[in-house]
Amino acid sequence: MVCLEITTLLPISCEQAFDLSLDVDLHMSSMAQSKERAIAGVTSGRMALGDEVTWRAWHFGVPWRMTSRITEYDRPRWFVDEQSRGPFARFRHDHLFEGADGGTRMLDRIEFAAPLGWLGLAVERLVLTRYLTGLIKERNLYLGAPATSR
Repeated sequence: MVCLEITTLLPISCEQAFDLSLDVDLHMSSMAQSKERAIAGVTSGRMALGDEVTWRAWHFGVPWRMTSRITEYDRPRWFVDEQSRGPFARFRHDHLFEGADGGTRMLDRIEFAAPLGWLGLAVERLVLTRYLTGLIKERNLYLGAPATSR
């Protein structure tokens, strides 16, 4: 299993960062390069504890589906989304928010494991770790961008 931690400073309040991080429409906009779309469950608006969304996206030239559920939630401090169905053997994403320098320090903690035993281990280390880190960093830049530039 791989564990990633990515810290991002955002020029918005914890409440704003928390709410934007749960916004399905904003997520789709931020992931336009992979054509990510919500196709089942909560398909628009803000998610809450217990909500599920099924995403369809293109990664590595292949269509993927993944269903995530919000399993833990304490606004505006943290929430967790976990894969309930999808391509990973395990996928858990903790989102933590704390005030810092007039804005928010957001910590993304992601634990994931690819399927397929030793082949999955190789893919985790050679491809997925760098790819997921890039996706999260890009999305976080989008969260911190002024609304007028989205």
